[in-house]
Amino acid sequence: MEPEVFRVSEFCVRYAISRRSFYRELKANRLRIFKRGRRTLIAREDAELWFQNIRQLQPQTSAQ
Repeated sequence: MEPEVFRVSEFCVRYAISRRSFYRELKANRLRIFKRGRRTLIAREDAELWFQNIRQLQPQTSAQ
């Protein structure tokens, strides 16, 4: 069963990005977060939406 929210460390592991990249994405307003006390959390739906948008931005390689 998938978790409904990810902590920053869990998000970074799942999507194979560094914490630095995570904070870059956050600063660029491409990723939504919310706070519970001192914890920064990312909803699974927001994480998946971010992932789909990032995949669309990556250049496609064509086989010749």
